[in-house]
Amino acid sequence: MRTGTRPGSTETAPARYCRQVPTEPLRCAGALIVDDDGRIFIQRRSPDRVIFPNCWDIVGGHVEPGESVEEALRREVTEETGWSISHVLGQVGEHRWSGDDGRDRLETDFLVRVDGDLARPRLEVGRHTEFRWLAEEEIALLDEHRDVNDGLIRRIAENGFAALHSIGL
Repeated sequence: MRTGTRPGSTETAPARYCRQVPTEPLRCAGALIVDDDGRIFIQRRSPDRVIFPNCWDIVGGHVEPGESVEEALRREVTEETGWSISHVLGQVGEHRWSGDDGRDRLETDFLVRVDGDLARPRLEVGRHTEFRWLAEEEIALLDEHRDVNDGLIRRIAENGFAALHSIGL
């Protein structure tokens, strides 16, 4: 038997691997939740998370199979905060990035309004440890615990604040 083949198979291990590895980036949806004061909701990821441990982040996550980006956006907001989206104010950007897990991602971020008690989000236990409403002048906080060359979440928030200005909020 040749190295890298299964008994009864002529397919090599590299060929099997190539069929299993996605060629497209993982799709993600991000929510820049805005309040009446023009602040954006952020939450701290728990220290044991694989990607961006102990970092401030916006609400969001991966698009599940059979789900649209907007459906994922709505699901993630509810899962991570207990709130529901009342208005999608607009798309603020798309970003390609790779996580510490080596997977490539394409994230579409939206500026949104939500229904619910904005003072009492229901954070996902074990996934997020705290939250706050970020004013534009506090944006440097997003660099905390991040690689100095990353800047991803800061760029996303800057796009969100720019979008808020463009619609007069």
